Amino acid sequence: MAAHVDPLVVGRVIGDVVDMFVPTMPLSVRFGTKDLTNGCEIKPSLAAAAPMVQIAGRLGDLFTLVMTDPDAPSPSEPTMKEWLHWLVVNIPGGSDPSQGQEVVPYMAPQPPLGIHRYVLVVYQQKARVAAPAQEPGPGPDAAMRARFSTRAFAGRHDLGLPVAAMYFNAQREPASRRRR
Repeated sequence: MAAHVDPLVVGRVIGDVVDMFVPTMPLSVRFGTKDLTNGCEIKPSLAAAAPMVQIAGRLGDLFTLVMTDPDAPSPSEPTMKEWLHWLVVNIPGGSDPSQGQEVVPYMAPQPPLGIHRYVLVVYQQKARVAAPAQEPGPGPDAAMRARFSTRAFAGRHDLGLPVAAMYFNAQREPASRRRR
């Protein structure tokens, strides 16, 4: 019998983004009609709008969702890793991010070079997280998104280890395909 190898380990999500953990909460992520599985490829054009994310849990539970790109700007030289794509806190159990407080608005994948991993990590909060006020205008600037650390954020907010995580891959689409 073949041993099961965790796709989060194979994809280096565990190690590059989070420490080893055992998922304890079901997580469902979908772009349009495509359900995500760990390591699947998503065209950036399909991910232009925020994914539908369903977080399990009881009504009184609260969760944080973090989405980052640990390969920015290029997998061979990730000098801006992790690039923060989305941050939502105080999501009630059994619901989706629209029910929480969006701290950093969703930014679609825009991989300039190579195949990038886009990682969604869910933490169960011990208490409500005081969400900073949203930035004025269309959202935070690049300086706020570049070099984000999922681990450091979890540490600052006493979130402990994740309860769920999932990642997908994306690469730049040829211009002819994007125009359709």
